[in-house]
Amino acid sequence: MIPLVNKKLEDYALAHSASESRLLKDLARETYAKTEIPQMQVGHLEGSFLRMIVKIARAKTILEIGTFTGYSALCMAEGLSEDGKIITCDINPETSIIAQKYWAKSPHGKKIRLCLGPAVETLKKIHETMDMVFIDADKENYLRYWELCLPKVRRGGILLADNVLWSGRVLNPKSDSDHAIVKFNRHVMKDKRVEVLMLPLRDGITLAYKR
Repeated sequence: MIPLVNKKLEDYALAHSASESRLLKDLARETYAKTEIPQMQVGHLEGSFLRMIVKIARAKTILEIGTFTGYSALCMAEGLSEDGKIITCDINPETSIIAQKYWAKSPHGKKIRLCLGPAVETLKKIHETMDMVFIDADKENYLRYWELCLPKVRRGGILLADNVLWSGRVLNPKSDSDHAIVKFNRHVMKDKRVEVLMLPLRDGITLAYKR
């Protein structure tokens, strides 16, 4: 992922935000030591943003597409009330082991339920209403995830999608993934079921409010 924000400015933002917990620091450190593409992990700023959105929205049921090593799920779980829950979907058992290791160390880990397997198939089996959805998985399927998730979100609920600026490649798309993100962004912008705000946070994150 190519940084879109000047590192000094990002460091300044970090210095003026709530500090990262020791557990999350350890999780980030292990992710960078043991995974091939550690930059897939949301950073401290984005994780804090997700936690804050959960609190502001007073979400109790959250659906996440793309678990990786569990940093984002743990951040969102920290923002949930004690009776809240997160269903998070992934296909990689190896990175999921890291996730479960750190969830087990947190008092908030009990709020998280992992579903291993193709997310499209998992989503077809979920029939409960969600307060919030976070999409952060394979880019070619973003549009499918959006269409499967949106009907599950309550009116007034929140949908978020990560990597929507795709290291700036949305301005000059070449690969299939580039074009998939461009198509997804265009679709969401025109979707009358939601009100949309795209933020240049980290690699770009779309925040959508279901009307």
